[in-house]
Amino acid sequence: MIVTAGPGGRRREGMPLGSLDQMKAIILAGGMGTRLSEETDVRPKPMVEIGGMPILWHIMKHLGTHGVAEFVVCLGYKGHVIKEWFNDYYLRTSDVTFDMSDGSMQIHRTRAEPWKVTLLETGQDTMTGGRIKRALDHLQETEPVFMTYGDGVADVDVTALRAFHDESGTLATVTAVQPPGRWGALDVHGDLVTHFREKPKGDGTWTNGGFFILDPKVNEYIEGDPTIWEETPLRTLAAEGQLSSFRHEGHWQVMDTLKDKMDLQDAWDSGARPWVTWE
Repeated sequence: MIVTAGPGGRRREGMPLGSLDQMKAIILAGGMGTRLSEETDVRPKPMVEIGGMPILWHIMKHLGTHGVAEFVVCLGYKGHVIKEWFNDYYLRTSDVTFDMSDGSMQIHRTRAEPWKVTLLETGQDTMTGGRIKRALDHLQETEPVFMTYGDGVADVDVTALRAFHDESGTLATVTAVQPPGRWGALDVHGDLVTHFREKPKGDGTWTNGGFFILDPKVNEYIEGDPTIWEETPLRTLAAEGQLSSFRHEGHWQVMDTLKDKMDLQDAWDSGARPWVTWE
């Protein structure tokens, strides 16, 4: 049950519409990715590379085009791999002089993005709701924050998503998507098929696209580490009329299996990269 609020919805007083310049983002990057074990035996799923860069970087680059520059990445399974990548990233994207005589290092120019990234240890066994709660406790924000998972890319208009959330007046907004269908759909009358549709988009339904705007008060709906965000918290918010849906009909793809990873890599290699909004 999701409340869909349009431009005529309830806006919180004093809240500027779509102000992203200071909005922070929470990215859940602690899961094991068991359905992608070919890659995740040695690294967490957000570090699986598309076009030579982790999918986590792709997500952050997209958010950066909408002015988001501060991130809290929630770590769990093999979190040290993510820490090591960020530790090396600034150096790898910089022109640098090493003076071996005194052991000094001088950075001349860097191509690294102007991001502030907090890598938050949230526990290997902590569920999605628990990770969100720990991130919100760390941020101590009074303004809405963006939240997403570390394994999916899209060309969601995050600026419009934030404006929609502000208009809705609800505590949470979820991006609703219709992923590519998996099966053909039949319209049946008696024993006859009256209409056939080959793999309709979303198999006819809208689903959680993983791009959220959250008021900090959603923290009250999360009990602790064992809480799964997609179960009791979202159901309760929906039942109370506090969950809005922002419909996204553009590109969206999650990297859940090896085939998903290969499809994304093929798209990158072909130059058809609809999630690449920063070029």
